[in-house]
Amino acid sequence: MSHRPARRTRTAVAALAAVSALTLTACAGPSVGATASGDASAEAVDWSQVEPAKEITWWSNHPGQSQELEQQLIDDFTAESGIEVDLVTAGADYDEVAQRFQAASQTDELPDVVIASDVWWFRYHLNDQIMPVDDVMEFLDADADDFQPALYADYEYDDQHWAVPYARSTPLFYYNKDLWTKAGLPDRGPETWDELVDWDAKLKGEVPDGGSTLGLSTGPSWGAWWFENMIWGQDGAYSDGFDLTLDTPEAVAGGEFVRDLFHGSGVATLSADDAMADFSSGLIASTIGSTGSLKGALDAASFEVGTAYLPDGPQGGGTPTGGTGLAIPSSRTPEQQLAAAMFLEFLTDTENTATFSQATGYMPVRTSAVESDAMKQTYEQTPQFRTAVDQLADKARVQDDVRVFVPGADALLNEALEQIVIEDADPRTAFEAITPRIEKAYEENVEPYL
Repeated sequence: MSHRPARRTRTAVAALAAVSALTLTACAGPSVGATASGDASAEAVDWSQVEPAKEITWWSNHPGQSQELEQQLIDDFTAESGIEVDLVTAGADYDEVAQRFQAASQTDELPDVVIASDVWWFRYHLNDQIMPVDDVMEFLDADADDFQPALYADYEYDDQHWAVPYARSTPLFYYNKDLWTKAGLPDRGPETWDELVDWDAKLKGEVPDGGSTLGLSTGPSWGAWWFENMIWGQDGAYSDGFDLTLDTPEAVAGGEFVRDLFHGSGVATLSADDAMADFSSGLIASTIGSTGSLKGALDAASFEVGTAYLPDGPQGGGTPTGGTGLAIPSSRTPEQQLAAAMFLEFLTDTENTATFSQATGYMPVRTSAVESDAMKQTYEQTPQFRTAVDQLADKARVQDDVRVFVPGADALLNEALEQIVIEDADPRTAFEAITPRIEKAYEENVEPYL
């Protein structure tokens, strides 16, 4: 695959540094090149001449079990603005919402606001299904510069932003402090993966029968996310721009590392369903989970939960940004779009992003919220949450383009990962098997539209 221009401007990249699924053929997913019902390149709207609609619809999957909170925020918005918002459960997860949104693109059943996850928003953009938000946010004085740069930059392409950050997260290392104490380990997470391997002998004697030192889950929108940390830790990557790099020695070393965790050292086991559930039950001593899973883990666990940065590999590592933003469909009327933008501004203002973060464990998406009084109170009450916020500033890294931009690539990368961890497949062979399929997806569904 050929290189393409960087999707982020130099300013966005500098800002990031400052803060330091569907396989298209096999699963018959929606075609990214399909004609969209809207036209994102339409003439700019004079928002000062638009009267916002009195009623809009929001499609959400309620990340972090937030449906009740989302409805409360809606009620507060309606009381303030007079605009009614119909909250629709459009799916159980990001992929289900995306599939429903794609299917509705040729109908009049589209929402006015839609969840737009890290692996879906770009194909919405390629389909002209969503509008850039810069102009309308500027009209509303929404202070987009206050969004955490690493999070807002994730939605930037062609010098415009196509969504705003909402339920944003990174993977986080969770550990059972009680088991750590019994094993005589220091009260911290491992600084490196090698250190966790060294600790395995002590932890194995403390976990219940059938348990392990480290439990992990795979699946679309998940496995290939946390695996980025491990492949980066070997100085590898999924891609350089849109050029696949899965055949490099460094990428293969990442695959060998995770293979050894499961089939060599035996440090890790694969959870049949949900590693966070196994962790909260005490079956496994540690896991990787979304920062958005923090509140659920604290509520469910009968032991003290510890949190730490993702461990480094021999060449470092870092944590990928992820989670979801909110986008506005391009085919809605200007009246609906303005009302939707007003709602996005309200949902993500300093007070409400702090409220959402406190309730769910997702990142506060506004810089002003990070050290707000509300968040400081949260850090005091739940110091584990401070780890997540600090990791975002210290270790956040933009994801490899192929995973987030090529339709179906996330699921294909997860497929290769599952072959490695479940079937003990040779990483080079597993990566070779998916490479032509990712290349075809790029050539057919991305390259023609760049």
